[in-house]
Formats: sequence, structure tokens, C-alpha cells
Amino acid sequence: MTRLVTLHCILVVLAAISPAFAFGQPRLSGPVLNARTTIVLSANESQPIRLAAQDLASDFATVFGAKPRIQPTASGATGAVILIGEADNLPAGSHPGLTAPESFSIDVAHAAGSSNPTIVLSGADMRGTIYAIYQFSQEFLGVGPMDYWTDHRPPRRAAIEIPASRHQLYPAPVFRYRGFFINDEDLLTGWAPGEKTDHTGISLAVWNKVFETVLRLKGNIIVPGTWIFPNDPQIRLAGERGLIVTQHHAIPLGLNVARWPRDVPYNFTTHPEILERAWRDAVAEYAPNQEILWDVGLRGLSDVSYASMDPSVRGNDQALGALISKAIRDQMSIVRASHPDAHFVTDLWQEGARLQQEGYLSIPPEVTTVWADNGYGYLGDKGEVKSGEGAYYHVAMMNDRSNQLTEMVPVDRIAEELGRYMRAGATEYLLLNTSDIRPVTMTAEAVMDVAWLGHLPGSAADASPAAAADAYYRYWATQEFGAKAAPALAAIYKAYFAAPATFGAPPSNTAISSITPKAAR
Repeated sequence: MTRLVTLHCILVVLAAISPAFAFGQPRLSGPVLNARTTIVLSANESQPIRLAAQDLASDFATVFGAKPRIQPTASGATGAVILIGEADNLPAGSHPGLTAPESFSIDVAHAAGSSNPTIVLSGADMRGTIYAIYQFSQEFLGVGPMDYWTDHRPPRRAAIEIPASRHQLYPAPVFRYRGFFINDEDLLTGWAPGEKTDHTGISLAVWNKVFETVLRLKGNIIVPGTWIFPNDPQIRLAGERGLIVTQHHAIPLGLNVARWPRDVPYNFTTHPEILERAWRDAVAEYAPNQEILWDVGLRGLSDVSYASMDPSVRGNDQALGALISKAIRDQMSIVRASHPDAHFVTDLWQEGARLQQEGYLSIPPEVTTVWADNGYGYLGDKGEVKSGEGAYYHVAMMNDRSNQLTEMVPVDRIAEELGRYMRAGATEYLLLNTSDIRPVTMTAEAVMDVAWLGHLPGSAADASPAAAADAYYRYWATQEFGAKAAPALAAIYKAYFAAPATFGAPPSNTAISSITPKAAR
């Protein structure tokens, strides 16, 4: 019923463009995509949507050898027309039945007496419209979300026909906030260094591809680097692409503590006014129109426990928890002075989980509690996760015993742990640590697929984690290497994750992820 209502509303919209659009046309043929396709994009659409439309045009060039025209009306179109717009921006104010945030639709409508059917890509809001664009490209042009990182290219085609009956509504994503944390980005900074004058670490051109990838995976948040400042250029670019900027546990409110002056005390017990001023300055450095999800908390310099820097709370979890709780309240007050409608999260990384489980943290109810994994995909809530909470999850980890240069976390573990959170209703937030992205493309996409769909593609929603993982290995291998090679490659993926490296003596000490003991949870 919903899809019929959606189609009806779209046809009303198209009737506003041309009175020739009507119901009941016999033997309708589907639109044919080719080098003559025209993209119609109103001048009213936002910059992030316009940039996504340009990416779609580039995808057309990859497949058909030429970019389609992007113009404000269908005037002069000689082939299929793709109409892109937020639901409320479509002609005559018509609304194609999209109400849930970030939901979208892909529909085909026909004009009476016309050989140019129209494909309508629309979303309930800005990001929903962006997702419609990229979903269309993935489904029909064969451009995958990770193609930039895997070097995969879809085959060249002369034409692609879209089914005339295509009318599909895509619901809102399962996790409310979901996206990447680009962390320990040593490979990216070496491969595509930023200009020395802009302090981006990674070139803005590659940052742009990172942001595009998050959006192709239907993400909406980004932590654009490890030790960054609130006014770094990639933060502004993330906003231009339509992403919400957030921070990680080591830089609450965006304060880059890795650059803390050596001669200035970092002690919230003895010199709270210094940290409060630094937090205030960090908040003020963000652009006024930047969309931000604020991370609050307290850690030491360079991502160590705060207790290691303050003797007054060292070895005293109760005092440490009380001090962190005070820091959270102070940080919220600072942010709300200039952003009264701000939203907050706090990441329970390492000692944070212990303090929460011991009852020593006092987290305000309006702050989303985020449980972290152990770096290998096992979430550390010990079964205590509750509805409205979220996860900070790794598929890459840089330390003295992790293999950061290839896939680390088996897909069945991803399905099991995130499935547990979904069953608990803990779907408010999912931040994925990808490190340098390219070594972990498969599992990064798997996590983001679950964040959007609520399950892994290639299998039923109620499949067991093991069955879902087996199906996903085949799904991934098919999309990257083709159906003929998929069975053998899926078997290799499964065998790879079943063969962990070891270190030290006895050899049961695990160097990577596959057999991390359940006790490590």
C-alpha cells in the first residue's frame, strides 16, 4: 500500500511538470540509461545533493563513456530523464510519501505519449535524497560503495534498461547515527599527504573520497582524523558533503590534546579553569553552521587514562568516575551556551566501561552511552547494553600485536555482536574505526550494511551469524570478482578468518582477531 501511495504522489509531481503524465498507459517500457540521459536537478537543492548528483554523472561516464547533462528542467532531453530532489522540493510541493528521516525512494513514472519515462530519486530530507542517488548507481550502474578503495570498475555498457514497474520505498536506517572514524591514518597520510599549509594530513581530494564513501554506504557521521583541530579544512568539507562531524573519545569537544603545550598543566582537579577554557575555545573554533554530534568525556593526553596524569584519582575508581562525570556536565554546559539544541554521546573506551559497570559514572540521560569493543570486534558491555545506547566498533586496530594491514574481524562476529545490540534496541549510534580503510574494505562495508539494513545482505534477516557470514563472503566476492569466482573466494575468506596468527609462548596467545577468548569481552 505504501508503494502505491508513493507512486501516486510521484505521478502527481510529474503531472505538475507536464500535463501529459497520466495513469493507465498500456505496455509501458522502462527508461533506458545511456550517454543521452539527462539529470534534472532544481536550483533549490542543497550543495550536498548537488555534489552527489555530480558523482552520479561521473558514474555514468565510467559506465557509458560520457557524463549526462545536469540541468534544472527536462527541456531538450532526448533520452531518459532522472529527476532528483528532496520530497518537499519537488514541483507543486507534492510529497512522495516519504516521512521517516533519511528514507528515500526510487520510482519510474511515465508520460502519456512520451518515449522518455522519468526516474525519480527522492528522499525525505537531504541525506535521504543523497542515499537515493547512490543506491540507484549501485543497483543499476554497478558502482559499489567501496569501488574507489578496491579498484573495482563496472563493465562498460551501451545501454541499461530500468524496469518500468520499478517503485520502491527504502525505510529509514536501523542505526540513527552511523559512520567512519579515520584513525591511525599512517597509510593514507603517506599515500596522499595533505599540503603542509592546510594541516589536513591527508589531501582534501582523498578526504572528499572518504566522505563520498561514507555517504555511498548510507552513513551520516564522520570523525575526520585522529589528532585534528576544529578548524581543519576537512571538517568544513565534511559539512559541505552533508555529513555530521563528531569527535572520538580522546578529543572530547574537538580539543586536540596531542598538541597540548608542554608548559601548561593538564589537570582537571588542580586547574579545572585551564581545561574549561580549552574546551570553550575548541567549541568556538567550529564553523557556526557546522552540524556536530558532540563527544563528551575526559581522558589523558595522547589517548591514555586520565588517572595516569592525576595522582588524586589514581587507583581510586570512585574519585575518577566522579571527576569524569563532572567534566561531562561542564562540557555540556559549555556547548549549550552556543548550541542549545546540541546532541551528545560519550564513549566508554577501556576504563570507561569498567567505571560504568562499577556504577561510578553519572551520565546524564540526554547523553547517548556508547560501549566500545576491545579492538577486535567484541563489545565490552558484558550484556549490560540497553535500549537507546550505541557502539564504537573496530575492524582495524593498530597496536603491538594487531594485523592492521588486512582484514581482522570475522563477519560472523560482526553479525553476532551488532545483532545483540539491535535486539536490545541499542541502535542510537554506531561509529566504525576503519583506520586507513583500504585494508578492511569488506568488513567496513559489512558493518555499514548492518547499520542501514539491520542485517547482512545476501541472507535472511533471521539467519544465524555463521550462515549470514558465509552468505556475505559470497555476496562480497560476487560483487567484487564476479559470480564464477565467488564460491572459491568465499571459501578462502572463511579459511582466512579461521587461521589466526599467534605470538609468544605459549602459542595460544592470539595476535589477531579470530580466536580472541570470550573472556576478553
